[in-house]
Amino acid sequence: MSAESYIFLAGASRGVGREIAKCLVEVPVKVKALLRGETSRDQLESMGIKTVTGDALNVGDVEKAMLGDEPVHAVISTIGGLPKDGERADYLGNKNLIDAAVKAGVRKFILVSSIGTGNSKVAVPPQALQSLGAVLAEKEKAEEHLINSGLTYTIVRPGGLKSEPATGSGILTEDCRIAGTIHRADVAKLVWRCLFSEAANNKVLSALDRNMLYSQAAFEEFILS
Repeated sequence: MSAESYIFLAGASRGVGREIAKCLVEVPVKVKALLRGETSRDQLESMGIKTVTGDALNVGDVEKAMLGDEPVHAVISTIGGLPKDGERADYLGNKNLIDAAVKAGVRKFILVSSIGTGNSKVAVPPQALQSLGAVLAEKEKAEEHLINSGLTYTIVRPGGLKSEPATGSGILTEDCRIAGTIHRADVAKLVWRCLFSEAANNKVLSALDRNMLYSQAAFEEFILS
């Protein structure tokens, strides 16, 4: 990674994205965060993160933020949320980020998605699929767009998210049948490790806490080199 290149982070204002920001500044690497509003700007800039204002649902905003003079080595996206004008950021926002990353020649794109998308539907109870179906469908479309983009990618699908401090027991698996919960801070640590691991390239991985699984079914843990 060039000393002049950035990690571009979308979703840094809260949740898993904020936890990832904390991990990145400890490396340290240069981080640029896309913010829709001003609420988190001062906090992120005090951490040494460069911020740019823009809406991921706006192609122009995304391209302006990513295609500037400062090269972007990798993109990490945790965005999602409430619909805007009938469109969810889960798909359209991520699509815009992926398309801009292709234009920018980004080396790697990490998408934080969710267990319940794609082949991991089998891990989620039917009632949960029913209540989260619309969101999961949008996340699945984003995953598919990334896989088909030609970018080197890692898709991380966390289980149920909690906000307590990291336990250090976060694990990854390619086994789509496994479900459970995990703390956001542990997801962030796993994403950080995926960023610097070639073993994670072009993989779809579920993220869970080994001590908070919903079943004791045997599975193989994915080891990052």
